[in-house]
This record gives sequence, structure tokens and C-alpha cells, in this order.
Amino acid sequence: MDNHCISKIREIFRVITSFESRLQQQIGLNINEAMLLCLLSESEKPMLAGEIAEEMGLTRSNTSKVIASLEQASLIRRRACSEDGRCQRFHITKHGLDKLDHLHCDSIAVPEELKEII
Repeated sequence: MDNHCISKIREIFRVITSFESRLQQQIGLNINEAMLLCLLSESEKPMLAGEIAEEMGLTRSNTSKVIASLEQASLIRRRACSEDGRCQRFHITKHGLDKLDHLHCDSIAVPEELKEII
């Protein structure tokens, strides 16, 4: 086994974890929550949970946790589908749009170690 390769992967993971932690402190959202707000803000219509999971590349379980967190913060809202009341579609709220308005990529400092990787 190539221990150097594993060490590099571990370092990448450490840098990304640290970056996400700082991002959460700075904007109050983790990367998946921010991604979901962006996704819903750019979507032409409210999305199903399965569509969100597919677009974000997350498991349905992880997607449910992200949705629940954003719903609790009143950043997104669910509505029953008009064609079938059993399905739920999600849309961004005014509060969620306001949160996105305060998120500026140029104010997010990417760590030097991560810049070297990307």
C-alpha cells in the first residue's frame, strides 16, 4: 500500500473539513445547505426531494437532513404537489433568498492548501 497517497488524501480531507467549518462560522450554513439554497434559487419550479438528491449528488437520507435543517431555519418550505397531495415540492423562501444575497464568493477565503490542490 502506498502510504504517501493515503497521507495526501487525508490532508485533502483535513483541508476541506477545515474550510467547511470556517464557511459555516462565516455564513451560518454548511456547504450542502448553501448548495441547496443555490439550487432552489436557480430552479424554474419547486423540486422534489429525489430531484434535489440527484442534482446535488447526495443520498436521499443526507438530502433529508439538509432539507430538514433549512426548513427549521425557514430558508426553504415544502408544499404538497397539486397533482398528488402525497408528494412534496420544495422552494426557497424570501428569508432564504435574503440569506443568499448576503453570501458573496469573493468574501469566502479559500485556504492556500486548497488553492494548491485545485
